[in-house]
Amino acid sequence: MKPLMVVCAALALTGCSNRVARFTVTNPSAYARPDELVVLSRTALSKNGTVGKNFSVVDENSQPVVTQLDDLDQDGQWDEACFLYSFQPNQAVRFSTSNQNTDTAASRAHVRLRKKTGDTAFGPDLPKETMPLHNPPTDFGRQPLPLYLTEGPAWENDKVAFRLYFDTRNGKDIFGKTAPALVMDTVGANLNASYHQLAPWGMDILHAGNSLGAGSLAFTVNGIDSAIRLGGEKVLSETYEKLADGPLRAVFRIVYQFTIKEKPVTITEQISTWGGQYFYQSIVSTAGLPEGVALQTGVANFYENVPAQFIQDSTAAFYSYGRQSENHDNLGMAILVPAATFTAVDSLPKEIVKGKMTYVQKIYDSYIIGQKISDNRPAIYRFCVGWEKSDALFATREGFARYLSREAENFSKPLILTWK
Repeated sequence: MKPLMVVCAALALTGCSNRVARFTVTNPSAYARPDELVVLSRTALSKNGTVGKNFSVVDENSQPVVTQLDDLDQDGQWDEACFLYSFQPNQAVRFSTSNQNTDTAASRAHVRLRKKTGDTAFGPDLPKETMPLHNPPTDFGRQPLPLYLTEGPAWENDKVAFRLYFDTRNGKDIFGKTAPALVMDTVGANLNASYHQLAPWGMDILHAGNSLGAGSLAFTVNGIDSAIRLGGEKVLSETYEKLADGPLRAVFRIVYQFTIKEKPVTITEQISTWGGQYFYQSIVSTAGLPEGVALQTGVANFYENVPAQFIQDSTAAFYSYGRQSENHDNLGMAILVPAATFTAVDSLPKEIVKGKMTYVQKIYDSYIIGQKISDNRPAIYRFCVGWEKSDALFATREGFARYLSREAENFSKPLILTWK
């Protein structure tokens, strides 16, 4: 993982040519925002101060702030600086930049993809990988290890972890955590330790089946009956690329060459997570998308759960809650989208499974949340998770609903950044 940048001394100029950038970050929400992500573009920083190879931030109390530098466009030069900061309701905090020396600190976010190198081992973390065409789901009855560790890319922070099935299912899954640690480099690597059983770190808590799991994607052309899973044989190419790997946030993207209405479409999903949060964020963009197509984001609908939805400020939220975890205890799942792009919530039929379940292209056992999308209008959503073993707040439906109300307001009211 990339070493963490942190200021080692009080703010000082390294030379008369260095200009210190000063800025204020305001929380417009009535809720406290612990570990809120602040992102500074290199372009804005360059207009307001001197930007060097080393860069970091100091708050108004002259306290160093852990700062991460990310090269998201992969041109060899960092283009975004980010840090986490805890804000009180309606609080404004002044910050300054520094070109001080840096040191290392603990990681709170990570993304990885590791490929099998033998019958019992996986290779190093891959920065980029194109999935074998129409890669089938793992048949564990025939092979002890999947092609990829946990069957595909995994991303995590210190609260929760997720994975993407890097095969024709293209579903997303959840690993609930009982302790604040990064674990996905080792989960699934030991043949004698099943992540489907509760361990000291947590476990895989979601049954995915032929559902849309934990925020998997589909598209509708002519209403709910036309829902098309982003997966299967219509995917002509699927490429993973890691963009940022901690210590504060992890970012990666998946680029698909897909077919909708017999037309080729490029779909890019950029997923990020950062420390201290029980969600991941996804931005979905398209090129060549036919008119009239809507994005659908899914939530698995198995076992005992009660669905609900609400609109708060400028956020539309759908959630389900109940004894729906694989540990047979309480789990809440939610999707937050901008109210301006929200279309509708629907549910897809339950699958009747006789004998061994087989994976199919048709989508079952899912709630789906519709969102407008076009080539010039990307879609954004957050997928939230509340498992009762992660936090006592999630032990009741009311507690999970309170958490979502806070997250909906914060999603509606992003931090305000002003340069001074």
